[in-house]
Amino acid sequence: MAGLSPQVMTTELDDARKLRDEGRSVIAGMQADFIAQTGITSLKIKHNNVLGYFIETTATHAEKMFTPPLNDTFIHRQTTANQVRFTTVELSEIETRILNAGGHALEIEKRLYSSLKDATLAQAGPLGALARALAEVDLATALAHLARTENWVRPKLDDSRAFAITGGRHPVVEMALQKQGAPFVANDCTLSDARVWLLTGPNMAGKSTFLRQNALLAILAQMGGFVPATAAHIGIVSQIFSRVGASDDLARGRSTFMVEMVETAAILNQADDRALVILDEIGRGTATYDGLSIAWATLEHLHDVNRCRALFATHYHEMSALSAKLDGVENATVTVKEWDGDVIFLHEVKRGTADRSYGVQVARLAGLPQVVVDRAKVVLEALEKGEREGGRKAFVDDLPLFAAMPAPPPVKHQVSEVEARLKAVLPDELTPKEALALIYELRGMVEPG
Repeated sequence: MAGLSPQVMTTELDDARKLRDEGRSVIAGMQADFIAQTGITSLKIKHNNVLGYFIETTATHAEKMFTPPLNDTFIHRQTTANQVRFTTVELSEIETRILNAGGHALEIEKRLYSSLKDATLAQAGPLGALARALAEVDLATALAHLARTENWVRPKLDDSRAFAITGGRHPVVEMALQKQGAPFVANDCTLSDARVWLLTGPNMAGKSTFLRQNALLAILAQMGGFVPATAAHIGIVSQIFSRVGASDDLARGRSTFMVEMVETAAILNQADDRALVILDEIGRGTATYDGLSIAWATLEHLHDVNRCRALFATHYHEMSALSAKLDGVENATVTVKEWDGDVIFLHEVKRGTADRSYGVQVARLAGLPQVVVDRAKVVLEALEKGEREGGRKAFVDDLPLFAAMPAPPPVKHQVSEVEARLKAVLPDELTPKEALALIYELRGMVEPG
């Protein structure tokens, strides 16, 4: 078989598989042929573990099988009381082929696979080039499809340090909102004159989405794709650094704050003046003043030493004073609107600073119990009052922390099945037997079974 062509081996494989999977139909076909040859309609091909496949006919027709020319084809094997059994050379060969069909098919499959593998390896170079070409075509057509269907634009690229996005959108978030029937709020971002934006605003307002979308736009533009925006002018971006989200590394004994500091250190040590850096909530994992001081110093280092383009999101509103101290820093905020005590997120980024964080309102939206939200408002008012009074920080004695908490809302009592049954009982009308039966009934309600 080693010298056989693949076409011949394929034909043999088909025959072997047919015998392996359709052996009964092959035997049935042979039986029909033998009936036509002998004229004995009661002739059967059967099988047992002793004789294997054999031809069986009644003793009445056996004499015909022993006479020429049938006796040249049918070989006598066994005679029983009512039946005579024969075989033929062809039936013996088919039996052997059926028994070996599974192994034979597997052997042919291995040989075909080996020849296919060798032929493929022999063409590894051209196939690799073809795969790379198809990948490039696939990427280009996918980007072109997105640009046409999702209204993306061709960015202006040059070797400057410009970064001006008009009507930028986050492609993934936008697509998710489209499925919900909600529009995505596009935003501008200009890091040309003021190369660092200090972004404030409440949680859930869209700060992280704004940071991520501008980094994605830079990557899409640098790789030669259109971008989801109305217009875009992006200079060379040598590196993109991201410190967004919270995670720990318990296997190495690193807390969330430690991981954040390690990643921030890598950014400050590696970012050059052509880099784009997005930082989200630096310093949140430690004490307030520690976190503020770290975030403050990090922003100063990005501005003075790295001199890169950066988007820096924070809840430390005190840092907004840096825009007056550092020429390359500008304040921006994600706008919200209050209505009847609720917070409405507008998701619009504009110049300026947030007036407050709206943390208590966001907690209420998240589903914290109302008694917890009310208590948080009381404590927040006391803390803010302490800050307003000459900058004095409120101490524990000044806070209503140990005052009586607002009473929780009354819990509506639900009448149990036992109580309902007892209310329907008139004790004076019960006989001793009925009273005993009632006790057992009530016990069954408390402990079923």
